[in-house]
Amino acid sequence: MKTSPPPPDTLPYRPGVGVVLINPAGLIFAGQRRDTEAPAWQMPQGGIDPGETARAAALRELEEETGIAPDRVRILAETPAPIRYDLPDALVGRVWGGKYRGQEQVWYLARFEGRDDEIDIATDHPEFAAWRWIDKAALLAAIVPFKRALYAEVLAAFDAWLA
Repeated sequence: MKTSPPPPDTLPYRPGVGVVLINPAGLIFAGQRRDTEAPAWQMPQGGIDPGETARAAALRELEEETGIAPDRVRILAETPAPIRYDLPDALVGRVWGGKYRGQEQVWYLARFEGRDDEIDIATDHPEFAAWRWIDKAALLAAIVPFKRALYAEVLAAFDAWLA
């Protein structure tokens, strides 16, 4: 007998992190996802591993997705509280094994202190097909719609540092 998946609103949020990486001009790193049909851009982000701090997870995710080593960035700020987003219902059963309704993320603002040629998205498990430095308005326009409110809240928290 086939069982129905639990209703999305009864599932927990996946603990996660995100990084708003800025260059000296205050522009934001955006990566174009490889796993979407239509172009979708996002900032580096991902889950927190068991026993890992949010800060360590943010630096790990940044390096895994961009090739940028932790010593090439300086953390400037952190969101005062985690920020949540819900997946669209059609994705709940397909993402993260159907165990989560969305993510609850701690976001960090980090300044890139390296050179652009140090950025390497051809990592062991590449997530991005392309990358660019972008201003906040262009980033909000390019993000997938279900994350737009999250990104607006994150960018507002770090507005003083952004171009």
